[in-house]
Amino acid sequence: MTIDIEHSASRAADRSATATNIAQAAALLLAFGALVALVLWPYLGIGAPVVGALAAAGIAMAAFYVPPELMMRLYGAQPYQAGDLAQLDRIAAELARRGGLPQAPRLYMVPSLQLSIFSMGRPAHSATAFSEGLLRQLTLREITAMLAREVAHTRRGDPVLFGIADNISRVAQAFYYAGLVLAGLNLFRAISGEEPVPWTTVLVLVASPVLMTLVQLALSRSREFAIDRAATLLTGDPMGLASAIARFDILAGSPLDDLLPPVPARKVPLPSMLRLPPPTAQRIALVSSFQPPPIPPLDTAETPRISLVGAGPIKLRPRYRFPGVWF
Repeated sequence: MTIDIEHSASRAADRSATATNIAQAAALLLAFGALVALVLWPYLGIGAPVVGALAAAGIAMAAFYVPPELMMRLYGAQPYQAGDLAQLDRIAAELARRGGLPQAPRLYMVPSLQLSIFSMGRPAHSATAFSEGLLRQLTLREITAMLAREVAHTRRGDPVLFGIADNISRVAQAFYYAGLVLAGLNLFRAISGEEPVPWTTVLVLVASPVLMTLVQLALSRSREFAIDRAATLLTGDPMGLASAIARFDILAGSPLDDLLPPVPARKVPLPSMLRLPPPTAQRIALVSSFQPPPIPPLDTAETPRISLVGAGPIKLRPRYRFPGVWF
């Protein structure tokens, strides 16, 4: 039997989530298109907005159509053979069934000791990655709660929105480095007496990561409360989620880190600032007040676990990695 995530309000909640995601995706894409148009305006004039619109469309299509397996490779996530973590295979399949997903997400491992979990793709074809640190440090009950949150995100279509945000962030970082190169070129041209690249273009390029982050921070993140509730309805275990929230640091650093220039020393949340959660104490209090639904509990009995992708703490320590994230 499929679990009705929002009880009698399930369909209305799903429609509301879809509308919110569309509105936020449109805001992100509009801001990105405007950024591209602003950069190209000195060269293309009235054609710059057209290129900006095409660039925004490309970002959206990449988030929707690029297979999640390819994106997982970009983040260093590695699939494991079925049966290596039989319990998680079974739990993910059951959560997907309860959440009404057409199929269970493919599970991946990220070689990092940082606590991290994220999903990519659409409900019909999704993938979820969790870090080696999460496998080592959380109990199976807590891991199950976090997997339930990812199933709830996937059902709502959130990973597509997160993909758009991440793609824009990666392109904005490329713009930043291009701006630095052009700034150096302008200094050389100033010495040689050549015509410089417009400094307004250089400044916009350098400021691109900050501008796009501010847009993301302006968008609503209230979805996290709804996701917490959906996860407890999938597992029937609100206290398991409360325990995971207390131990699970979804951020790598602070929100201010993403307002700094994209240099190796900074820490960037993975995969997106859109997933910046509300205060932990507020979430725990709300989750603890949830009444679990009358569903069969999931078997989360602990069994021995092995390291799947790690080669020790030195290799797994959080650091700056391609494509510009800290994990």
